[in-house]
Amino acid sequence: MPKIKDFIAVLEAFAPLSYQESYDNCGLLTGNANEDCTGVICTLDCTEDVVQEAINNNSNLIVAHHPIIFSGLKKITGKNYVERTVIKAIKNDIAIYAIHTNADNVINGVNKTMADKIGLVNCNILAPKMGLLSKFYVYVPLANVEAVREAIFAAGAGEISNYSECSFATEGVGSFKGNNESNAFVGEKNLRHYEKEVKLEVILPNYLQNQVLEAVKKVHPYEEVAYELISLNNLNQQIGSGMIGSLAAEVSEIDFLSLLAQQFGNKAIKHTSFLNKPINKVAICGGSGGFLLKNAIASQADVFVTSDLKYHEFFDAENKILVVDLGHYETEQFTPNLLMDVLQQNFPTFAAIKKSGVNTNPVDVFVH
Repeated sequence: MPKIKDFIAVLEAFAPLSYQESYDNCGLLTGNANEDCTGVICTLDCTEDVVQEAINNNSNLIVAHHPIIFSGLKKITGKNYVERTVIKAIKNDIAIYAIHTNADNVINGVNKTMADKIGLVNCNILAPKMGLLSKFYVYVPLANVEAVREAIFAAGAGEISNYSECSFATEGVGSFKGNNESNAFVGEKNLRHYEKEVKLEVILPNYLQNQVLEAVKKVHPYEEVAYELISLNNLNQQIGSGMIGSLAAEVSEIDFLSLLAQQFGNKAIKHTSFLNKPINKVAICGGSGGFLLKNAIASQADVFVTSDLKYHEFFDAENKILVVDLGHYETEQFTPNLLMDVLQQNFPTFAAIKKSGVNTNPVDVFVH
C-alpha cells in the first residue's frame, strides 16, 4: 500500500512547492506523511463536510486546492469553520494537503484546465516568472562525459520549454595540483597535472540544484567536483500567472459569453461593456486575477476572463478589452479533476482516488 508521502511526491513533482506565491501556505497542513494511504479525496476546498466525506469513504488524505490554514492559527478552539475542520481532520487521522498557487503557476495546471474548457489552442503563460532558473556548469574528463550528462538529465536538468536533454559542451584543458592529503583520480600529489576536460552546461530550475549536484557527484570520478551554479534572470516560459491562447475560430462577444455560461455552468456573468469586436485571442486566470489585467491588455487579448474583480478594476479596462468576472469557484471548479488525473496516472492500480461530491461553493445567484 502506498504511503501518504508517495502521493505528496507526485503532487510536488507536478507543482513544486517553490512555485507557490510568498503569501501562500501549500503543502501538508495536517497529518503524518509516513502513514499508509487508505484513500484520497480531491477537492477545491476542504470543509467539515469534505472531512466527513473522507471519513465515510475510509480515506485518510484530502488533496485540496485552497489551503484551509492560510494565515495561521493562534488558537484551535472550534470557534469557526477553519478550526472545526482542522480539529475534525486531526481527530480522525486525516491528512490535508494543499496545492494552491503552485498549481496555478505551472503550465499544465489550473489555468490549462480552464483553457481546455474554453477550447483555447496555442496556449502560453500570460505573465512568466523570472529568477527561477540557474545555469549549472561542471568540468568532466573526456571518458566520463556521457555518464555525467546522463545523470544530469535523469535528475531533471536540461529541460527548456518543449525540449528535454538540452546541454552544451566545450572541450578544454584543466589543471590542478593535489596536496599530501589529496586522493586524485589522475595525477600525482604535489605535481601540477593537466587533463583534457569537457565543460558541460545545462539550465535547471532552482529547486533541483541539490538533486542535480548529488546525482553528478555519484558518477563523477573526481574527488572534488569542479562546478558552478549561476542564477539567471531569464523568464521561465513554463511557470507563471495566467494563460493566453486563441479560439479555433473567432466568435461574437455574445456567443463567447454563452460558451462560458455553458462550459462553466454560470447563471449570470459580470462583464464590461461590449466593444462590438469579435473574440479570438483570450487571456484567462483562474481565481482572483485582477492583477493581470495590464498583462492581458499588453498581450492584445480581446477578452480577459478571471474572477473577484473589484468595482474600480472594471474601469481599468478603459474600453481596450472585454473583461469578464466568471466567479472564483466557477473558474477553478475543474481543479479537483486535474488533481485526480495527476494521481491516477501515477497510481493506476490504486482505486481509492476520488473527486469530492461536496459542493463547496459558498456563493449562490438569485435569478428572477
